[in-house]
Amino acid sequence: MFGNPETTTGGRALKFYSSIRLEVRKTESLKQGNDVVGNRTKVKVVKNKVAPPFKQAEFDIMYGQGISHEGTLVDLGTELDIINKSGAWYSYGDNRLGQGRENVKEFLKENVDIAVAIDKKIRETLIIAAAKPASAVEEDAVAE
Repeated sequence: MFGNPETTTGGRALKFYSSIRLEVRKTESLKQGNDVVGNRTKVKVVKNKVAPPFKQAEFDIMYGQGISHEGTLVDLGTELDIINKSGAWYSYGDNRLGQGRENVKEFLKENVDIAVAIDKKIRETLIIAAAKPASAVEEDAVAE
């Protein structure tokens, strides 16, 4: 009733000796028409001896391709306000990327130059945020 309903088989030793344990869950199926082309996946770090534990990530796994780089760009770009979302429409600067997340992913696959520009902007934003001292981050939070 309480806790994780899934158990790791193999006894206690496997849980104890493992350095990293991940919990992978499918959150939704990604469809193109009626065909399922991938899964939206949520991953939790249950145990980590080599880095901070209990982190979470969410990304698309496309069948036959692997993790979708374009989907990650859309998610991070929207989260960091680099890509503007208005209803179902996504735009980057003056460029309209498309209507719906899947259409934007296809647009970024076809227009590599825009995808590279978004990727560069995301990396710059994350590097600047990581370089700020903790007091500056707290001041920004208070100012908002």
